[in-house]
Amino acid sequence: MHRFKSVLPALLAMLALPSIGLAADGHFHLPGNELSILWVVPFVCMLLSIALGPLKCPHFWEHNFGKIAVFWALMFLIPCGFVFGFGNAFFLAADSILLEYMPFILLLLALFTVAGGIRLKGTLVGTPVVNTAILAVGTCLASLMGTTGAAMLLIRPLLRANAHRKYRVHQVVFFIFLVANIGGSLTPLGDPPLFLGFLKGVSFFWTAQYLFIKTVIASAILLGVYFLLDTMLFKKEGSPIPADATGTKEKLAFEGNINFIFLLCIVCNTLMSAQWTGPTFHVFGVPMEMQNVVRDILYVVIAIASWKTTSLESRKLNGFSWAPIEEVAKLFIGIFLSMIPAIAILKAGTDGALGAVVGATQNAAGDPINAMFFWMTGILSSFLDNAPTYLVFFNTAGGDAAYLMTKGAATLAAISAGAVFMGAVTYIGNAPNFMVKAIAEEQGVKMPSFFGYMAWSVGFLYPIFVLLTVMFFI
Repeated sequence: MHRFKSVLPALLAMLALPSIGLAADGHFHLPGNELSILWVVPFVCMLLSIALGPLKCPHFWEHNFGKIAVFWALMFLIPCGFVFGFGNAFFLAADSILLEYMPFILLLLALFTVAGGIRLKGTLVGTPVVNTAILAVGTCLASLMGTTGAAMLLIRPLLRANAHRKYRVHQVVFFIFLVANIGGSLTPLGDPPLFLGFLKGVSFFWTAQYLFIKTVIASAILLGVYFLLDTMLFKKEGSPIPADATGTKEKLAFEGNINFIFLLCIVCNTLMSAQWTGPTFHVFGVPMEMQNVVRDILYVVIAIASWKTTSLESRKLNGFSWAPIEEVAKLFIGIFLSMIPAIAILKAGTDGALGAVVGATQNAAGDPINAMFFWMTGILSSFLDNAPTYLVFFNTAGGDAAYLMTKGAATLAAISAGAVFMGAVTYIGNAPNFMVKAIAEEQGVKMPSFFGYMAWSVGFLYPIFVLLTVMFFI
């Protein structure tokens, strides 16, 4: 008993909130400047699990990927508890879940539910011209309704139009490139990093002005390459036309039109949350701003309204199921929690374990190297959440929106383009990528593995990124 009493204070001290890492706001933040690169190991293992699990042990992965995601999250949180206190580890988990994961997954849920209620009726045959047109329309829509909204709206019509085709993987891959990523580069509505820039003071139409030519060049090259590739494969298949397309053609029309109103409500809800400030309250010590809570509640309300007002038969004909959003929700809880130390190290800038990466964006005189801003922001955005990565390099460039929009415009353009364009490099680079993959697989498309997809993205996208670097960032 005496020995237990002597140990008890030490245990209580371990569980208490230590002073290390306390910011000026009184909340605990991981001291990124003191973390070694070993803290990133659980996140790397999480990525390797996503990459190798479906290949090496598909049956086990299919039934346990949610547990695996939680395991790698705990592999960070438990050591964090021993080192910094379990109260602080709990706070970090709550902070990430309430302020980052929940807004992320609730927005996806709303868009997934609403877009899944819109069905394109009629005879739409997946020829190279039709497929290229769908990708072009989706690319244009992405900046108006967000990459996730445009992707969820058009992926099912694309898959149905090509259900008779033998070669379909390239269609989904280029869809992710264009609709789920590059197309969202022209407005803050398009992609989360640009919305954060908008909140930091970047004007609404700045990105349209400074990224328009870059987006047009990248999109035009990809659409042209896609058309040639799809034409070649279409001819290799014997130019197939489905049997039901040779009879009377049904007129193209949308079913579930009320969901277009719900899509508009999602866009307005997202924008309005940035236009007012309510009181702040705390949940598990995490500061929650009323405008963000209201926004997230409204996402759920919109999703429920869409579900209630859309015909279940229409959703069934649209190939709708909850499996894709369930898979994304389970995997990304592991991603969001295990990447906490990686983001903290990045935020430490040149004082962190990745200081060489951040420092490479400036020359000896302290002037920005725009090509490095483009590639560093992009490469890290390919594997980490591109929104906080954007903020890291936005602040590295000075963090003054007024200056960056004028004298520092080339630097801000490099950061913005890197965060948005290179979100297409991996399945986890941007929110809709993994969901598009899940929907395609659910409808019978055998998608590439994590590294297999990267072979596509590096092969087709990196030459374009090199071209943009030479043209605009050197």
